[in-house]
Amino acid sequence: MTGLGAVFRPQLPPERLRAVVRLADAAGLEELWLWEDCFREGGISAAAAALAWSEQVRVGVGLLPVPLRNVAITAMEVATLDRLFPGRAILGVGHGVQDWMGQVGARVESPVTLLREHLDALRALLRGERLTTDGRYVKLDGVALDWPPTGPVEILAGATGPRTLRLAGAAADGTILTASTAPDGVRRARQLIDEGRESAGRTEPHKVVVYLLTATGPDAAARLRAELAEEGLESVPDLGVAGDAGTVAKAVQRLAEAGADTVILQPTGDEPDPEAFVRFAAEEVRALVP
Repeated sequence: MTGLGAVFRPQLPPERLRAVVRLADAAGLEELWLWEDCFREGGISAAAAALAWSEQVRVGVGLLPVPLRNVAITAMEVATLDRLFPGRAILGVGHGVQDWMGQVGARVESPVTLLREHLDALRALLRGERLTTDGRYVKLDGVALDWPPTGPVEILAGATGPRTLRLAGAAADGTILTASTAPDGVRRARQLIDEGRESAGRTEPHKVVVYLLTATGPDAAARLRAELAEEGLESVPDLGVAGDAGTVAKAVQRLAEAGADTVILQPTGDEPDPEAFVRFAAEEVRALVP
């Protein structure tokens, strides 16, 4: 079965999160995703609150920008969430938006090197290892978690370019693709991810999560066109979907057929009713996606 979820976009104020989380949990939504966009909500703090306010829904953070975080802090927070809410937190890491990283003085010369070092160290720490490493960016001296996760924790990587997609395949447990990824882009991403997996000798399943820009309601088409135009993506074919549950379900299936394991419906930034959007995803679209 194709996984299905929805995004709580950080254009909404944090105080809206509780109502959306509780509705998502009651409606049976599988995954609710949060973003750590500069300079809006914090990813870990929002995820902790969302997990505490719910009982079943899995909460994803897609993604935590690694230039902002010492890997030991990332490991401590991931491990704490997993021990408090076993199996319900989904964590993704990535380069972050480079302009934002520059604004806070965290931009690095080689984002790919940093992400590789961060992933390798993070996954080792979460396995309970004591780690000493002296990389270009990640430097640890005998660091180990006192409270590591009690079982395996998957770490996903956000990726767009070929080098990062191959890196995700080699060093992460899954990959997050942005809403600017059409079905053909998912197929190409899968090929690059598999190249990375092969180079690292990895044979375990690799989860691919894809955001799908989605609008529904009487003005859906206009809102979708406006957001694509704002992002400079209006000329990209097969990007985003506007319409009823049947139309959205078909778009989800096209992404699944291209290689997506989970599709996360991403409302437009001006979505007028976030709670209704979550209910739409959980009850109407889910019923039509095999």
